[in-house]
Amino acid sequence: MKKGFDGARDHHGDLLPELSASASRMKYEKLVNAPLPTFEKNYPGSPIFMELGYFMLRRTINSQFRTFEVTGTEKIPTDRGSMCSAWHTNGLVDPVTIFLSHPKKFVVGGRHDLVTRPILGFWARKFAVQPVVRKAELLRGGCSEEEANYLNGRSLLNLATGISHGFGCALFPEGTSHSESHLIRLKTGPFRTVLAAAAHAKANDRKPPMLIPIGLHFRTRHLFRTDAWIEYGDPIELPHEELPKELVDTIGSGDWREPPADLVTGLRDQLKEKLEPMTPNRDTFSEVHRDGVIAHMKRKLENKPELTWREEVLELRRLKNEPESKEIQDVATRIGDRLDESGLDGRDINSSCDGLKGVSILGAAINFLKLIPFVLFLPILVLSMGWQIALGRILGDKTDEGLDARTSYHMLFGMFGSMLWWPILATILTILTLAFNSSIDSEFGLDIIAMFGSELWQKSISLVTVWTILMFSFWLSGISFASGWDAVADFARWRRRSKINHSLKQDILKLRDLLN
Repeated sequence: MKKGFDGARDHHGDLLPELSASASRMKYEKLVNAPLPTFEKNYPGSPIFMELGYFMLRRTINSQFRTFEVTGTEKIPTDRGSMCSAWHTNGLVDPVTIFLSHPKKFVVGGRHDLVTRPILGFWARKFAVQPVVRKAELLRGGCSEEEANYLNGRSLLNLATGISHGFGCALFPEGTSHSESHLIRLKTGPFRTVLAAAAHAKANDRKPPMLIPIGLHFRTRHLFRTDAWIEYGDPIELPHEELPKELVDTIGSGDWREPPADLVTGLRDQLKEKLEPMTPNRDTFSEVHRDGVIAHMKRKLENKPELTWREEVLELRRLKNEPESKEIQDVATRIGDRLDESGLDGRDINSSCDGLKGVSILGAAINFLKLIPFVLFLPILVLSMGWQIALGRILGDKTDEGLDARTSYHMLFGMFGSMLWWPILATILTILTLAFNSSIDSEFGLDIIAMFGSELWQKSISLVTVWTILMFSFWLSGISFASGWDAVADFARWRRRSKINHSLKQDILKLRDLLN
């Protein structure tokens, strides 16, 4: 039996999260020797690798989502550090979206195996990721309590020190990525860390950090090219003046000390109050689908433009607080559940609210245009992205970490696959161009190597140019893939609508009458 499927419970009686094979294999000595962050410069880890990592992450995220909107960044104080806390439903994608939308560089803490995995571990160490042992690993015998306390104390102290120095940090109080439609029980790690950061700041006459709630909204989190909205909430001020002197002195001297339990739980309760409305906060996702149908139909009946994803989330939030009648909810539930079963939602109802959308001539024309570059670049795409796409999809579908980790595999293979493979492939193809240049010249009358001249330095420039053009073409193939995926997805969506349209007409018409 896999670890994590053993029914183990914590001291609260809650089921411990499922452990992946990777999380089950603790490498304590390697964790203890993980690189420590630095605080006196602009980067807590390697500047070169952090900038390269941020660049690759930004490129990958831009491809990952069809729309990506960020609001509330003006609320983030830039003259001090901040702890960002959000609910956690989308694996590694969750922290990455925060890293890329926050104005500060981050000190990073994460599950212990982030540091010890192959490839990913290399980058985690370059980012100076501080490993954390969760109760899920400790209670299953991954390490001794003494070892866990030492490692976690050191990691939290390093994170707290980084926050005190003005860096950002993101920790997820639920402690694990999950698939629920609401917050699960909040752990204390983020609150202990940020209170320790406040103590360190007080000891060093720095401004106290802030705790920032963040709403992470993904339309369908596990799907490629879904919509995302990152919502920064109002910062929470810390009880700076209430910090006991012994905590300030101990943390200020570079040793770990646990903040008072009452301050920790008080801060946890404040965050929960702010964060809960920034989640669906429903018993089931069926309620979300139901209110999505209501929101879109009301918008269409008002003859207004279609809701954006952010507008839909806000409308769902309103409908949670101001619910429609039970009769309306019952009909909308039937429609929402049926749409969800077919991979559809409220957007698929037509503007007349008497059925589902048919074929849009304009939409079809736009999608056809999107397919042209996809087809043209398809041979290059197969070479440059084929195995990354295939492995990301296969491993994402087969992961033992749950549906919420699916996009992590897509993102990682898209990012690292291109970063590692593209330069190698470009080099191989450049060498082949050099080797077969005479044949190309005799067959097509094109001397690629001598396009800038016959001198050695001119030929060298030609080879560099070939390599650069190849890298650029790989990048364009990735863009064409995302655009082509959207076109194919829209066609598939129309096919699914056509199959269930007749069976939903009666309920849609009934809901229209009820809403009018």
